[in-house]
Amino acid sequence: MADRLGPVLERGQRLGFLGPAPIGEHVEHSRRLVRLLGAPPASFLDLGSGAGVPGLILAEAWPEASGVFLDAAHRRGEHLQAASAELGLADRVTVVVARAEDAARDPHWRERFELVVARSFAAPAVTAECAVGFLAPNGRLLVTEPPGGGAAGRWDDAGLARLGLSPPTLLIDGSTSVAVFRRVGPLDDRWPRRTGVPERRPLWGG
Repeated sequence: MADRLGPVLERGQRLGFLGPAPIGEHVEHSRRLVRLLGAPPASFLDLGSGAGVPGLILAEAWPEASGVFLDAAHRRGEHLQAASAELGLADRVTVVVARAEDAARDPHWRERFELVVARSFAAPAVTAECAVGFLAPNGRLLVTEPPGGGAAGRWDDAGLARLGLSPPTLLIDGSTSVAVFRRVGPLDDRWPRRTGVPERRPLWGG
């Protein structure tokens, strides 16, 4: 699969679904996430999957895990469908084209995942609110942090507590740093709010 992954991601990059860094850097960043997370989950959701980073790399590393790649754009969804089939992952990867606020209220996906991963999805408050509806009790949310940055100042403990999430734990592997949260409380029916509201009226920040 490794030989096929590069061309698949290059195609996504040409389509504008992946940042301009060399493909090898994108792949290595995702492989560091695998090392930081430890034991693989039974199920995971890649929030705002785009070109399939880190979702495709996680699915490769976790052959027993089922994954959902969520993206709001139909063109990206088509790319993800083709990429999953090309890499032999279609039997355990589902591509969902929908807004996160809507999908998180779908009974098929709500509270169903041990792990939600978000890379460059949105501002911290928006990411947390859009992700929490997918998390099973005690599930983990992993959010990549800016290069060289940390969680300090980006995450509001009071806002996280309203969502039923723990304060962040920062994990670092080389140049990769991630904030990890646990769902430690019940999921309130308010979260997430209707489409567009988390971005227009974030729970913290601006």
